[in-house]
Amino acid sequence: MPEPDRSVDAVVVGAGHNGLVAACYLARAGLAVEVVERDEVLGGAVSTVERWPGVRVDRGSSAHVIVRHSGVVEELDLAAAGLRYLDCDPWGFAPAPAPGDPGPDGRPLVFSVDLDATCASIAAACGEDDAAAYRRFVGVWGPRSRAVVDSFGRRPTPLGLARAFWPLGAPTGDSPRTPGGDLAVDFLGSGDALLDRWFSSERLKAALAWFGAQSGPPMSEPGTAAMVAWVALLHDVPPGHPVGGSGGLTQALRARLEADGGRVTLGDGAARLLVDDGRVTGVETTSGRRVHAPVVVAACHVLATRDLAGDHAPAALADAAPPVGNGFGLVLRALTDALPAYPGVDPAVSAQGLQLLCTDRAQLAAAHGDWLAGRLPREPVPLAMCFSASDDTLAPPGQHVVTVWGQWYPYDLADGGDWDALAEAEAQRLVAAVDRFAPGFADSVQQLHVQTPLLLERELSLLRGNVMHVEMGLASMFAFRPTPALSGYRVPGLDGLYLAGASTHPGGGVSGNSGRTAARVVLADRGRLPRARARVQSAVGRLVRTARAR
Repeated sequence: MPEPDRSVDAVVVGAGHNGLVAACYLARAGLAVEVVERDEVLGGAVSTVERWPGVRVDRGSSAHVIVRHSGVVEELDLAAAGLRYLDCDPWGFAPAPAPGDPGPDGRPLVFSVDLDATCASIAAACGEDDAAAYRRFVGVWGPRSRAVVDSFGRRPTPLGLARAFWPLGAPTGDSPRTPGGDLAVDFLGSGDALLDRWFSSERLKAALAWFGAQSGPPMSEPGTAAMVAWVALLHDVPPGHPVGGSGGLTQALRARLEADGGRVTLGDGAARLLVDDGRVTGVETTSGRRVHAPVVVAACHVLATRDLAGDHAPAALADAAPPVGNGFGLVLRALTDALPAYPGVDPAVSAQGLQLLCTDRAQLAAAHGDWLAGRLPREPVPLAMCFSASDDTLAPPGQHVVTVWGQWYPYDLADGGDWDALAEAEAQRLVAAVDRFAPGFADSVQQLHVQTPLLLERELSLLRGNVMHVEMGLASMFAFRPTPALSGYRVPGLDGLYLAGASTHPGGGVSGNSGRTAARVVLADRGRLPRARARVQSAVGRLVRTARAR
């Protein structure tokens, strides 16, 4: 028997992490909240499933970076709700380009939380000059990156951005080679230009560029300098992986929401918005159930929100055409009988964090060029992660879960290729790309689950396989995301409808910032109504008193 209709203060569409964060903040403010989700699995792209018997595998994100700096985990006390992070330390590893070669170029790069240890590794692999430059780089860009963190937690208004970056003070030079550089130029410049100003070793620059490129754009694009410079913060708080899988975050958010009286309904997502006289009044789910509410937070893709609104979509939503792009990447989830083993390195060290398997930025440029042309990368560039090295809840003894990410795989191929037919061959090419650096990795693979751009769309509702929803280039960030008209989290022309999720500021990745800011906007709007009513009552009272006095 279908559930009966119900009325709440707010309904959230989508049980991804941003939707759950928004719901938690609204429930903590005393609102009755329901989250509706069409998937049977909680968490969207922040979820974990039993992919093979006894083996827990993430469906989307694995390493959580931004959320550990946003304050959301602490504000919602998610530790008390069951969330436990394992630090990735070392947080990054880049192998030598030619294992076994003599000299500094034959040594790996190991990026640890400990800055001294990181600089020692850079000195051994790249030379003392680059080690000293890296130490200065962290000192200069640490405060700048913290300002970026602050800006991510605010609405992208000029005042909000000014408040975030004001503590940086007057512009100063960012490089020992170019004193007197301007702060705006530093932020608006490309990641490649930033790296070239600071460092000489291509190996070091390639590792940092590959880290920065995880946000999406190539490091040759303007405005990508800050994406590289985020590494400065990882010497304070490194990336983390929840015990039991990435879904540990969303499970804790659900527990927090339910403890505060909220509700999550899985397997019965929103089918359409209910609208009356230019205002949302709730949603109708796929089962036909109606959840009535004066507030709807659409924590799904902005174009999915447009579809939910249908004929009721106002111009700002109906005409929205954010740059979705042509896919993003391809993911392998491998069950292995051993950790990836890089020559001369203890696997327990290299497996802790992000294995940045790139030694020359030309590899990244070539892969991105192929993507632009609608081709498969001629030389796949992998990033590997293996959190079962420190979390024995993910796989049985003697087995490991290895995630391999290959970036810049087109959703639509220029030659009309069929992703279902290509999946296995591309998976084997990525496995081989890891095996070049970690000989024996291919032989250790027992099972493979391949998430092509098409499968990412099918499984996680990631339109065209874009894990960031909307491209993360400078032209679609801050007050331009997802469009200038929709950047304030409200939908002009349809009262009561709010936006959250990766389509909105600050974009993709696991941060919770969008959900928290959307909730704050909702609560601020609700607060205005009583204040406006009080002002009207006060004015009426003055008029009555004046009339009586006469």
